[in-house]
Amino acid sequence: MTLIPVPKPKGVHNPGRPVNALLQAQIHHLRHAERNLPLRYRTEIYANAIRTEGEAAAYIREVTEAIHRAHEDAAKERAKSAAKGKRGLTIAAAAERPARKHSSKAKNKKQQQ
Repeated sequence: MTLIPVPKPKGVHNPGRPVNALLQAQIHHLRHAERNLPLRYRTEIYANAIRTEGEAAAYIREVTEAIHRAHEDAAKERAKSAAKGKRGLTIAAAAERPARKHSSKAKNKKQQQ
């Protein structure tokens, strides 16, 4: 097999360049993903203030690392629960349903008979 040399393009990474539409869309999606994380994993970066590719790269890195940490911690918790013999989620018991009241139409029919 013949190897074809591909030169590295110059000027691809420019941290001072303004963000383009693709980066803005990625920031928007990551901001949404970050909102779904527990508070202890969220970054303190104000995503609306991101103006350059360098700022975008830092934000993307922080949120990606936070998502990975959250998943790792959740996996550890699941492993602890499995080791203790617990299965599934612990949820509160539901209240009993109140007795269903008969409609006034049904009462009227019974009274007429």
